[in-house]
Amino acid sequence: MTAGAAPPDRYKAVWLVFFTLGLGTLLPWNFFMTATMYFTSRLNEPEEEVRLAIDGLNITQRFQSDLQAKFNNVMTICAMLPLLIFTCLNSFLHQRIPQKFRIMGTLAAILALFMLTALFVKLTFDPLTFFALTMLKIVLINSFGAILQGSLFGLAGRLPVSYTTPIMSGQGLAGTFAAFSLICALSSGSSLSDSAFGYFIVACIVIILAIVSYIILPKLDFFQYYYSKEPKELDEKKAAYEPDSTMEMMKPEEQNGGKKADAKLNEEAPEEPTPQHPSVIVIFKKIWIMALCVCLVFTITIGIFPSVTADAKSYVAGTSSWNMYFIPVSCFLMFNIFDWGGRSLTAITMWPGQDSWLLPFMVVLRAAFIPLFMLCNVHPRVYLPVVFLHDSWYIIFMIIFAFSNGYLASLCMCFGPKKVLAHEAETAGTIMAFFLSLGLALGAAFSFLFRMLV
Repeated sequence: MTAGAAPPDRYKAVWLVFFTLGLGTLLPWNFFMTATMYFTSRLNEPEEEVRLAIDGLNITQRFQSDLQAKFNNVMTICAMLPLLIFTCLNSFLHQRIPQKFRIMGTLAAILALFMLTALFVKLTFDPLTFFALTMLKIVLINSFGAILQGSLFGLAGRLPVSYTTPIMSGQGLAGTFAAFSLICALSSGSSLSDSAFGYFIVACIVIILAIVSYIILPKLDFFQYYYSKEPKELDEKKAAYEPDSTMEMMKPEEQNGGKKADAKLNEEAPEEPTPQHPSVIVIFKKIWIMALCVCLVFTITIGIFPSVTADAKSYVAGTSSWNMYFIPVSCFLMFNIFDWGGRSLTAITMWPGQDSWLLPFMVVLRAAFIPLFMLCNVHPRVYLPVVFLHDSWYIIFMIIFAFSNGYLASLCMCFGPKKVLAHEAETAGTIMAFFLSLGLALGAAFSFLFRMLV
């Protein structure tokens, strides 16, 4: 290896560390979503019964408790609002708080909250107290998760562009793992509380693994090579690793002038100091297209998933067991598998390019999935007819919807930090994470409207 050349990422160790950290950022939230049945069962109050006399028959109608009916909507608000607020704060304050404290501190806090959640499975609370404690944990977990996610994308922004992919891929696996766990729990016949306890213990193990991975990260030569240098040196190192993007950043005379021209330029113009704290506004002007694209990707996705898609009913199941597995398999598992596949594909190819008009066009085109899913066999419905009745339509839409979400979101998150100088990449990464969270929050807000219009 020549002097100054980047050391190899032996055994893909840095890639695997970022994959594990990506898994750790979304696994907690996905396990909370997966365990919704457990949480609502703990909110079970004495059910109201209304007896109706129809043709001489006594019919008993049971209703959900008020807390059960409100759980999903309140959970969404308690998750997305702090996620947006703390991602925004992290975008502006990350330069003032040490990176180690932001990442290690949030991982430790999330671990403590999940250990507490596992403990609560074995304790008894009245429904209102349990509801309040659960929402408080969701607020705290998503607040810490927002800081962790923004810091992690900022950290990856200092490395070559391909090292954003394992974070996105790890986040995709988190959803797949949670959905698969739900299906295993349904097929095992174990009690809801036992399943929930297992979920939370597994989440604790994964978070511990993420903490260990982060402790190992600074010891890896490849990571040290990019992270431990001054901003100007970092620009040069990433430029050498990514020659195409370097040529784009250079002026025409710098590309063709050769060594003599370089020497002349160095003599005539004094070297400007590299800013240690890049302006957020200046960096946003460079990456605003990618930022708005990733925001729109997640606005569309969360707008209909799972608020609309989870209410679809199987047309072919009848009384078979497929009726019970239809949503866990066709909605949650299938979405997360193909979303993961889309995120992971960016490790192989990144088409279209960062400056292509096709990328924003493909992002906008995904809006077509909103009416497509609303016209599937979703119940209850009031306003729209069912156009796509058969299960196969729903499954085809879900595959394309999920894959495009993972692939386009990952492309945007990779290209954002690549559009700026290397010393600006960490700030660019946190800005991109903020717009990702903004998309999640906007999607959660629109989900109420889309569901009402069905």
